[in-house]
Amino acid sequence: MKKPRFSERSDLTRHLWAFRKEFAWVGIFSFIANLLMLTPTLYMLQIYDRVFKSRSELTLLFITLIVVFFYAVMAIAEWLRSRLLVRGGVRMDEALNSIVFNASFERHLKEAGRNPAEAFTDLTTIRQFLTGNGIFAFFDLPWTPIYIAVVFLLNPFIGWLSILFVCIQLGMTLWNSRSTSGDIEQASEAAAKGSGYVMGKLRNIEPVHAMGMLPSLRSRWQELYADALDKGARASHKQHKNQAVSKLVRYSMQSLTLGAGALMVLDGRMAAAGMIAANVLMSRALQPIDLVMSAWKPFIQAREAFRRTEALLSEFPGRPAGEACAELLGQVSLESLAARAPGRQAPILQGIGLDVPAGTVVGIVGPSGSGKTTLARCIVGAWPDVEGRVLIDDINVGLYDRPALGHRIGYLPQDIELFDGTIAENIARFSQVDPAKIIEATRRTGIHDMILRFPNGYNTQVGEAGGMLSGGQRQRIGLARALYGNPALVVLDEPNSNLDDAGDRALVQAVTELKQSGRTVFLITHRPNILAVVDRLIVMKDGRVEHYGPREGVLEVLRARAAQASGPVAPSANRV
Repeated sequence: MKKPRFSERSDLTRHLWAFRKEFAWVGIFSFIANLLMLTPTLYMLQIYDRVFKSRSELTLLFITLIVVFFYAVMAIAEWLRSRLLVRGGVRMDEALNSIVFNASFERHLKEAGRNPAEAFTDLTTIRQFLTGNGIFAFFDLPWTPIYIAVVFLLNPFIGWLSILFVCIQLGMTLWNSRSTSGDIEQASEAAAKGSGYVMGKLRNIEPVHAMGMLPSLRSRWQELYADALDKGARASHKQHKNQAVSKLVRYSMQSLTLGAGALMVLDGRMAAAGMIAANVLMSRALQPIDLVMSAWKPFIQAREAFRRTEALLSEFPGRPAGEACAELLGQVSLESLAARAPGRQAPILQGIGLDVPAGTVVGIVGPSGSGKTTLARCIVGAWPDVEGRVLIDDINVGLYDRPALGHRIGYLPQDIELFDGTIAENIARFSQVDPAKIIEATRRTGIHDMILRFPNGYNTQVGEAGGMLSGGQRQRIGLARALYGNPALVVLDEPNSNLDDAGDRALVQAVTELKQSGRTVFLITHRPNILAVVDRLIVMKDGRVEHYGPREGVLEVLRARAAQASGPVAPSANRV
């Protein structure tokens, strides 16, 4: 099988490969900057060989002006390479942030326990490393043998000594890598685990405070935090120890180079200017290696962030454009539908097959844990691990263009989640606000007058997660959001769980209007009064459809079963 090229591995590597020209220019400017790093050495040699011998002030002035010009060119080259990296990093972030956002969203949909912010932190880590000083070490490192070659020209003995010192420094860098890489990775994982634990508990802060759970949760967090702190301290301790040893060795080698040069001067095998020049070049040759050691921790963190991001984008690549759906009838078919969840052997749903004609109102009832909510999420395409098919207008729900389909579906989940913004923005699903559509949705759900009584009306801020509103208000605004734009398919999961009598009546009226306008509605409920408006009824049990058919027929079956189990009961249209 043909091995894929680097640029074809994932969206991340492909986008990085797209910046190869910028990295090539950085390499060119690094070449200029490092070449001009020889200027101080050549300047000193010229002073010793020309100025001191000729005792000419004009020669000194001319050489000095040339050196200052070279310094200016070197500074411009270093500024340009830094600017290129920063601009390239920003462009890379702009090219990848939407892709990472979508992939993180899909992974969180599939694995709700994961921290959704981790992917963005990883992208920032990669960008900061690529635009930081650490990356320059990898461009400057190839110049180490060039500086040593110049030292060889000054004196072969000092040149061989320089090679020995570089080998020692490289060995220390390898030792630093092996001794700290594992600790740095463990510290990063422990810190992410502790952060994820805190984020998960902050999302449920009210029951934590109300039921006095804070001390116990704090104790667990402190254990995770202490573990992260211990591993981080261990990694930092090793890193600092290695840097201290490296600094000791580097300074010792510089002094030994100077001492060896002095010995060569005493033996008449080297000029004093060459001794100083060799020491400067030796320091310059070791500097990139020392910078690699200093940047090793950010490099390890960036490498792990790169691996996680590449794995994320490989598992959840950008989706191609799906089927357009300019119009939607709302016909729904389920074919051998099964749904699974991570860590659970038995499927939540299994073997479900049914057809719902467009314009039908379907009630879904059953005991808790029977799979009603999972079925609702499968119908709207929000359940990740599905076998079989969910067809809307004879097209698999996963093949539709998701944004286009979403505008034609209304969904009210069991756990109402509003987002930080105004009431109008939440109802309009944070798309372009259409006042006429918003008022139509709120009048249909009976909350138009309620919203007008707020201080800022439709421009009232709901707060984070809708915290400024009561449970009933959140549910009715969520219902208006589901009905915004008069969608062809509406799925309501326990829409009256937080409603009072007025809200209940408004819900019945809204479903009745949807029925009259030919919309397909799936209605999950435990309250029997709403069942009066449904056409068909699904009874769920243990992840299967136990009964499905016209409402009265299914109710008769349930009444007959109840009569057999507990004796004669008075027939009632409101009894399930």
